Amino acid sequence: MRKLSLAILLTLVATLALQGRSWAYPIKNAPILTRNALYASGPLGRVSCPEPPVEAGDVASVKNYLVPLVRCLDTVWAAQFKKARLPFVKPGVRFLTKPQRACGRKWGKNIQAIYCNPTRQIVFLLDKSIVDDPGDLFLMDVIAHEYGHHVQNLAGMWKAYDRLPGRGENEYLEQTRRHELQAECLAGAFIGAVWPSLDRTAEDWNDLVAADRRSGDEIADVRDHGKGRNIANWLSRGYKATAPSACNTWIAGSAMVA
Repeated sequence: MRKLSLAILLTLVATLALQGRSWAYPIKNAPILTRNALYASGPLGRVSCPEPPVEAGDVASVKNYLVPLVRCLDTVWAAQFKKARLPFVKPGVRFLTKPQRACGRKWGKNIQAIYCNPTRQIVFLLDKSIVDDPGDLFLMDVIAHEYGHHVQNLAGMWKAYDRLPGRGENEYLEQTRRHELQAECLAGAFIGAVWPSLDRTAEDWNDLVAADRRSGDEIADVRDHGKGRNIANWLSRGYKATAPSACNTWIAGSAMVA
């Protein structure tokens, strides 16, 4: 889920007492997360993905910007999964014009898009706030982030993440940040792979990174996504490497996923 430039805002349910301790550590006993075949698959292939123009106030225009991006994401990640010798299927994509139930629950506050892992579907809200003031690279970042969750799902990482033991709220939150920051890094890898085909400047990229940092700081009270500087850092890591190998958040030091 994302609002501004953040991708998933999870609703925190019941948490466990910390008993005076917290555990913050890189994941050690989940090879699907730490040594996934996707990390050894090399850089993403270069794909031409020119951006259609976006007209403010026009739902169809925003949708027509996103649909070709999804096709580009399909092409890039299908090829990458083939290199990794992993099975691939395209996600479903659903557009809403007003909040409604999705993924079996009520649409939450400040959510722009979500990924439903049981149904492998991306749901994107084209509400008045985004349609009246669409930011094209923001739209690209949102859809690429949600697609990053699809990548995690297909590669077995989502299931492995769900099965991680948790010994308290702090540990649970750190694991969730690793999950979210990896999706942001995978979004950056895709954007970096298609960047040469975009009519974009270095300033455009820097503006997106700065927006990621600001938006992270604006919801600093939501501890399951990471600080603005870390969100921007993982986006940039993916962009520079254009490879999943840069996105192994599961072995990163705790400060990198704070």
